Amino acid sequence: MDFLMSGLAACGACLFTNPLEVVKTRMQLQGELRAPGTYQRHYRNVFHAFITIGKVDGLAALQKGLAPALLYQFLMNGIRLGTYGLVEAGGYLHTTEGTLSPVRSAAAGALAGVMGAYLGSPIYMVKTHLQAQAATEIAVGHQYNHQGMFQALSKIAQKHGLVGLWRGALGGLPRVIVGSSTQLCTFSSTKDLMTQWEIFPPQSWKVALAAAMVSGIAVVLAMTPFDVVSTRLYNQPTDAQGKGLMYRGLLDALLQTARTEGIFGMYKGIGASYFRLGPHTILSLFFWDQLRTVYYTYTK
Repeated sequence: MDFLMSGLAACGACLFTNPLEVVKTRMQLQGELRAPGTYQRHYRNVFHAFITIGKVDGLAALQKGLAPALLYQFLMNGIRLGTYGLVEAGGYLHTTEGTLSPVRSAAAGALAGVMGAYLGSPIYMVKTHLQAQAATEIAVGHQYNHQGMFQALSKIAQKHGLVGLWRGALGGLPRVIVGSSTQLCTFSSTKDLMTQWEIFPPQSWKVALAAAMVSGIAVVLAMTPFDVVSTRLYNQPTDAQGKGLMYRGLLDALLQTARTEGIFGMYKGIGASYFRLGPHTILSLFFWDQLRTVYYTYTK
């Protein structure tokens, strides 16, 4: 049930935040490996990107890649939050004095995140491809022109085999390790502190909401550079063998981006990341916490 509740919580959040994921993906691919001022900026900021995509691609385009996004959230977060929940319920995150250990919490969050992200990597890659697809006049990054999730998975598997489906998976893991450990550690620690300080009534939904808000800020700051690079590794064009034509791997992508686009290139789309990751973190952790509370209340 922990895994099911975790997956459902993440899907509930995804329905609200997927349009921001579309905007974030395109802003991260805009001006890829080009010096600032040498390319046309189709998306000037989050709000301009919303208007531009809605006007040129149509309003439905703001929910591009929704099917793989929901499936990825269910798989990745079902495994991630479910595993973390089991470890937490088993008492492995607390010291002998009964206090929460930030180190154990971060390690458990990172390990749980890696498991979920690696298994869901092919879905995430296809989601990135679909969300990057746009009308020629506002297109950024490589355009794969997939017809849908199943067609894309089938096409990649036929062309590059099963190995091709996991292209970019290793490069995407640091993003998840940093994001997952930061998110779950700060959420659990903040929730623990607020309970100790009795800021809100015991078992109040406000405790989970406030803890999730703090967690969202921490995740955005820590994860954005790795998120930018992960998006680019997944979306880069490939040769006949399925090898990336722009980047050799994570470190190469980080160095190339920093060298050509500067430090701000590493934080492209941070506004969209905040507006997306913040609400997504808040909603998914809030839904997860409330579902667990209801479940354990009625099964005792």
